[in-house]
Amino acid sequence: MTVAIPKTMSCMEISEGQLIAAVRPVPVARDGEVLIRVHAAGINRPDVLQRKGGYAPPPGASDIPGLEVAGDIVALGDGVSNWKIGDQVCALVTGGGYGEYCTAPAPQCLPIPAGLDMDEAAALPETFFTVWSNVFDRAGLVAGETLLVHGGSSGIGTTAIQIAHHLGAEVIVTAGTDDKCGACEVLGADHAINYRERDFVEAAKELTDGKGVNVILDMVGGDYVARNFEALAPDGRLVSIAFLTGSKVQVDLMPVMLKRLTLTGSTLRPRSVEFKAAIAENLKARIWPLIEEGKIAPFIHATFPLSAAAEAHALMESSEHIGKIVLQM
Repeated sequence: MTVAIPKTMSCMEISEGQLIAAVRPVPVARDGEVLIRVHAAGINRPDVLQRKGGYAPPPGASDIPGLEVAGDIVALGDGVSNWKIGDQVCALVTGGGYGEYCTAPAPQCLPIPAGLDMDEAAALPETFFTVWSNVFDRAGLVAGETLLVHGGSSGIGTTAIQIAHHLGAEVIVTAGTDDKCGACEVLGADHAINYRERDFVEAAKELTDGKGVNVILDMVGGDYVARNFEALAPDGRLVSIAFLTGSKVQVDLMPVMLKRLTLTGSTLRPRSVEFKAAIAENLKARIWPLIEEGKIAPFIHATFPLSAAAEAHALMESSEHIGKIVLQM
């Protein structure tokens, strides 16, 4: 089976901190890659950071922003045997998502779960890979433990809530409005703390009968680091994946020693294909069935056409959204 592929495509590229419409050559699938005709692409905060010059793509990656896509495979690179032309997939990519065509390593593709449309599928890869890698692989959250998620209404937050809830953890979140707190509870959070009205450390200790939480997923940084140490139980694990209020802090490390805490963090984009393939296999085995059963679903706040990518970024930066923002090709 062959598919007619044009020589050029529409995309959004970055110029002087702005997203502008452009026409580029359609990329070619290299060894081990597939070429996807993109129907939808998710927007994530790293895209905003890249636009502002703070998150350069890794060597060899496209400079077109966009870390997750959904569409149909139209060409196979050498060595790809587990996919065929015409397969509908969603994929984690290192760049290139804001374009009509995008290449992806074959092991980083997953079948679109039954019952989901392209927009919903495009909202899966970045947050699901990130949450699985950090909350379960790195922090080792298990059933019966308590997870505290800062930014519970974000794309990462809404994903973490659902996965942790359905895998047997107790979930506490922080969010900035009562509406956001309510949305988190609907998705499965056991408790939601409006951080503008209540100190999350005090609330977390109260909700755990003074024990503290086992795992914290933090996207805030800044003065939250020391407060996270307070909120953690003995042998607790703090995972940092972003620093919205800054990465440079002065903290007392004595609680780390006295409570045997683990402070860790990661970025997913520069990791190897093999590393991401292992996450994909875990998601396919453990989480995709839950999606197909309707127990977990991406929470989409808004969709925009590709031409309105700048408006989508403005919404992302406003933090007024709950869940994911998606571009439609």
